[in-house]
Amino acid sequence: KKCPFTGNVSVRGRILRGVVISTKMKRTIVIRRDYLHWVRKYKRFEKRHRNIPAHCSPAFRVRDGDQVTIGQCRPLSKTVSFNVLKIDRVAPDSSGKKIFSGA
Repeated sequence: KKCPFTGNVSVRGRILRGVVISTKMKRTIVIRRDYLHWVRKYKRFEKRHRNIPAHCSPAFRVRDGDQVTIGQCRPLSKTVSFNVLKIDRVAPDSSGKKIFSGA
């Protein structure tokens, strides 16, 4: 239904890449995109980021830390307007999150 490969959703507009930071929702993942913003007063860059929710077809097996390509489509829900197109780089076995291993 909402899959660009088997459903009736066309991908148009922006094609973006980012890292998966959350797969807790059903068929929706959250992508984090980091970028640098120039501050003229200090003549330096500052780090900024955006979280983009994207629909993930059940055909993809996505985990936290994976790098994915997403494409813009019509609004699929209140917040979701992107669809996962491909998985660029799979994360190592341990997820991208830091795990506390103290006493």
